[in-house]
Amino acid sequence: MTIKTNKLKLYGFNNLTKTLSFNMYDVCYAISPEARRQYIEYIDEQYNSRKLTSILKNVSSIIGAHILNIAGQDYDPQGASVTILISEEPMEVADTDIVCHLDKSHLTVHTYPESHPQKGIMTFRADIEVSTCGRISPLNALNYLLDNFESDIVTLDYHVRGFTRDIMGKKLFIDHRINSIQNYISRDTRNRYDMIDVNVYQENIFHTKMILKEFDLDTYLFNVNADDLTVRQQNHIQRLVRQEMMEIFNGRNMPTMR
Repeated sequence: MTIKTNKLKLYGFNNLTKTLSFNMYDVCYAISPEARRQYIEYIDEQYNSRKLTSILKNVSSIIGAHILNIAGQDYDPQGASVTILISEEPMEVADTDIVCHLDKSHLTVHTYPESHPQKGIMTFRADIEVSTCGRISPLNALNYLLDNFESDIVTLDYHVRGFTRDIMGKKLFIDHRINSIQNYISRDTRNRYDMIDVNVYQENIFHTKMILKEFDLDTYLFNVNADDLTVRQQNHIQRLVRQEMMEIFNGRNMPTMR
């Protein structure tokens, strides 16, 4: 789904800043200290800076941006980051010109694999921000990113900042229609998640939280199958995973689930 903007007659150029931010979470259970170590290694390999750079390059292509610079880093002991500076038009510029785009058009991703010290719960978080200036829109990359990370829980924020002017001098604080981020999420994805919105329309701020509807224990176990566990173990792990997911989704610690 592609965002459609009105063909506005502007005075100067469109300098509205549109920012789409993701927090994506995957939750699993690792039954032993060795399995927990292997999980961290798996995530660090699956989402290293090289793979993340490839994803962000595709995002740049999808939204129609041009890459100015790429910086990537793999961290010790775990995690990775990538930042790509972009522009709406192809540019041959000096360093001073690149600096002026730093706060306007960029793609960033940071990963945070971590584990509960006692309970075997493993959580992988990816923070992604797509910020553009001008006609191009980060909403065009929304479904690509959701499909690439296939997360259990997602929090999305979309904010349009600043203003541009039409040829009569009238300020325009947004150049497209939107009443929810859900408008731009594919039907298949909407059918797989429960979603809630918290929007501040007059400020052009939109917030959506998503959590998977279906729960299959096998998809939350690392290097072990549910059939290898006793029913008591299965119930215990299911409660732990569900607790973790609900606390992340609601943004607070909650009473222990029974």
